[in-house]
Amino acid sequence: MSPTKQTKEMIESQVRKSLGRLIDECKNLKHLKQIHAHILLSPNLPIHQHYFLITRLLFITTTVFSSNDSHRYAVDIFNHIQKPNLFVYNTMIRAHSSNVHSGVGNSCMILYKEMLENEIRPDYLTYPFLIKGCTNQVDDRMGRIVHGHTIKNGFSRDLFVQNSVINFYSKFEDLGNAVKVFDEMLHRDIVSWNSLLFGYLRSGDLESALRVFRVMEDRSVFSWNSIITGLVQGGRAAEALEFFHEMQVLGKDRVSPDGVTIASVISACASIGALNQGKWVHSYLKSSGLRCDVVIRTALVDMYGKCGCLENAVAIFREMEEKDVLAWTAMISVFALYGLGNEAVALFEEMKLEGVKPNNVTFVGLLSACAHSGLVEKGRWCFEIMREVYFIKPQVQHYACMVDLLGRAGLFEEAEDIIRSMPMEPDVFVWGALLGSCRMHGNVELGESVASYLIKMEPQNHAFYVVLSDIYAKAHRFDDVKRIRVAMEERGIKKIVPGCSKIEIDGRIHEFSVRGCPETMVKEIEMVLTGVMTGEI
Repeated sequence: MSPTKQTKEMIESQVRKSLGRLIDECKNLKHLKQIHAHILLSPNLPIHQHYFLITRLLFITTTVFSSNDSHRYAVDIFNHIQKPNLFVYNTMIRAHSSNVHSGVGNSCMILYKEMLENEIRPDYLTYPFLIKGCTNQVDDRMGRIVHGHTIKNGFSRDLFVQNSVINFYSKFEDLGNAVKVFDEMLHRDIVSWNSLLFGYLRSGDLESALRVFRVMEDRSVFSWNSIITGLVQGGRAAEALEFFHEMQVLGKDRVSPDGVTIASVISACASIGALNQGKWVHSYLKSSGLRCDVVIRTALVDMYGKCGCLENAVAIFREMEEKDVLAWTAMISVFALYGLGNEAVALFEEMKLEGVKPNNVTFVGLLSACAHSGLVEKGRWCFEIMREVYFIKPQVQHYACMVDLLGRAGLFEEAEDIIRSMPMEPDVFVWGALLGSCRMHGNVELGESVASYLIKMEPQNHAFYVVLSDIYAKAHRFDDVKRIRVAMEERGIKKIVPGCSKIEIDGRIHEFSVRGCPETMVKEIEMVLTGVMTGEI
């Protein structure tokens, strides 16, 4: 080899290494574009090294940066690559599948079709990216077609492909096909199990999800978070707390709670009024070193508010350095829960000064606060600015709050006008708010009319009969009370969910209802009562 050629190759190698290092270390898109320009204008790069650097540049653009600008730039780079190879196609399909503004599924499939036309055979990475694109685009039909291609092209037994297919069917709540793919797997990893678990939870099948969870040999923090969150959302908060404690015992050496776990557990405490457990979780959060972000702090505000600790809720809210609309809304809703309408409206004014834009839930909290405080004028004002200032279209829950506000104030004509003005059909909550107001003010005539309408809507709902009976009783129309009770008996209408009370003792929630309570607890209560009656206690 001549000295001149050797020197040239050394220069080319040094240039390639230097540019490659700059690409890998690049921290922003502006510098990446400068490196791109340098590659294009460099005279000492042979074609194969130029191709390598451009494809490396494309990969970094799509994986390190995630803005719309970087995505458009990646598309521009791709469009100028002559004869893209499998790596390049996979890189772009992956980029499209992760970008929610790119047309996702369609863009992925266009590239896939182009690959096949150019006789480039897909590999085990291509299909997971394609299926992810179909999932994000909510393209059920195209996802099934891609699944068919994985079978046709011999990738149906690949673990990564199978996991993506299970996840796809799970997100579309097609558990039949998800389970079929799962059962056909020769090897399963934690992703396989989590995808199936997620599918059952998404479809609301808690029992099947619990069965899957119990037979899992390995559980990640995602597994625990999924089952805990699923139980909370399914109205089984007490069980969610039991799983949290189990997570700490069984998963101590392998998995620890994260922010999602804590937020879900705090939500569970809030839903059942488990104040002591909520305080314990708050204490655990402080000692664990976990970051207490705005989501967790908002959950704490909600928990303390619902558990009767208004001062704690306010203190945590005031400690928050950054507050998003959800945090402000949570605090406003807590004030509404306590009937503190003036405080809720004052906080809303503070929220406006901070430049935080309210959402539709914010106004539900405000209107509810005004209704429970009798602030009719302020409630009217909130309803007006929601529409005229923030251009939020009132939903049925806003109308229900307004009917409740006006009904509680005895303004029945205005409440009925609100109902007649609704652009959607009033639901049972709207009419129920009016019926409750009729009971409050003893408006028998309107109460009869509204109750009759509600009974036609839901003839098996015992609540409407009970409220109408109360209205009659308040008016001393006891014959009508008897008539309602006879009608309920003849129609077999009973209170399906019994009233219950809950009490927290030593961190455990105990529930009492007309159906009874645990036998051991009954015996203890009987012993105490006997002791009181005999004078022994």
